[in-house]
Amino acid sequence: MTERIPTPYFLLDEPILQRYFDMLTEALKENWPNYRIGYSFKTNSLPWLVNFYKKQGAYAEVVSRDEYGLAKYLGFQDSEIVYNGPYKDEQSFRDVVLAGGYVNVDSKWELEWLTKLSEELEEEKILTDSSGNGEAGREKKTRENGKVSEVSEIRVGIRVNFNLEQMCPGETTMGETSGRFGFSYENGEFAKALSYVRALPHVRVTGLHLHSSSKSRSIQIFRSIAQMACRLKREFDLTLSYVDIGGGYCGGMEGRPEYPDYFPAIAEELHREFDPEQTQLVVEPGISLISKGSFFVTSVIDVRDIRDTRYLITDGSRFNIDATMIKSSYLYHTRLQNPSASVMDRQEITGYTCMECDRLFTMENLPELQTGDQIIYENVGGYTISLNPLFIQYFPAVYVRNGEQMTEVRRKWTAKEYVQGNIW
Repeated sequence: MTERIPTPYFLLDEPILQRYFDMLTEALKENWPNYRIGYSFKTNSLPWLVNFYKKQGAYAEVVSRDEYGLAKYLGFQDSEIVYNGPYKDEQSFRDVVLAGGYVNVDSKWELEWLTKLSEELEEEKILTDSSGNGEAGREKKTRENGKVSEVSEIRVGIRVNFNLEQMCPGETTMGETSGRFGFSYENGEFAKALSYVRALPHVRVTGLHLHSSSKSRSIQIFRSIAQMACRLKREFDLTLSYVDIGGGYCGGMEGRPEYPDYFPAIAEELHREFDPEQTQLVVEPGISLISKGSFFVTSVIDVRDIRDTRYLITDGSRFNIDATMIKSSYLYHTRLQNPSASVMDRQEITGYTCMECDRLFTMENLPELQTGDQIIYENVGGYTISLNPLFIQYFPAVYVRNGEQMTEVRRKWTAKEYVQGNIW
């Protein structure tokens, strides 16, 4: 059936996506039953995919006003938002805070916004006390309509920047160079931010956000993150309603950890300081949920010999599946019109763009491909659709496969989509 669909297109396999979501929820239930899943919008915010996880109880993990706006458009309530990153805007920050969503403070201007909210609450309390009105039911109303006058306490988390490289040498993305997110534990900025918030009337720190990027995605990385959460609880005498360990797990890669491997180690460490009945574990998966069930289907559109090199020009580009140009290899398989084609020493697989860097990989000692043969890339759902450029060819279509059924969930962009919102 897929052979009749014009290429290129992204393909999502629904049963595989479901299998990995079920694997995640089962691992959490077995090891830390009080949990919350915030699906990472930045990884892939395709509306069909977002709604697939939303219907199963996942919240929206967003890192900008635009992602927040998309979450709202797709039906998430403010209380169902996990709001991270340094690029929030004040109004959406207020909306999520006042609705009781998860807001992890990541910048000094957010402390200023908290100060404003604290002052407003203090003024409201004075007015309420002077008028003799009680506060019964105020917090419940707040979660319904998010007004300052109807909330008695603001609860936030703080993003912690800590030296994970020291705990896991050679495993982190930045190595000895520090990451740039959150408030630094080592230089005292976290302690200052915590003291600042604690001094604000009606504001309480009830969460920690400890997401850290790693190259290894090892179990030890997540064990160390959990250890850091315990250290911070002890050192600063924290009472936390949640610990957010973020994302960055492996998923669907042979010989690498899976969800059932990570969460026993995480829970073992957290149990030293936290009670699952009192403290929720928040996770923010993205790539690990979707990669195994994601494919990019391309076709050979031209075969050419230049000097002593055979080039295969395809209708998919490196920019479609490796926009940051950091991958050194790709998982793929081929679909040949002639399975008994003769073996060829070397074939260079390239994209369709005018950029000479648009070269994907070299096939060596494999069947000779011809025009119309397909190359299907695997594990390409994370940070691919969301990073696709509008360069030469517009966004490709996206299909969802469920058994024999193929459903188009995003049409290929044409000039009509490209010019929307423009004037000329």
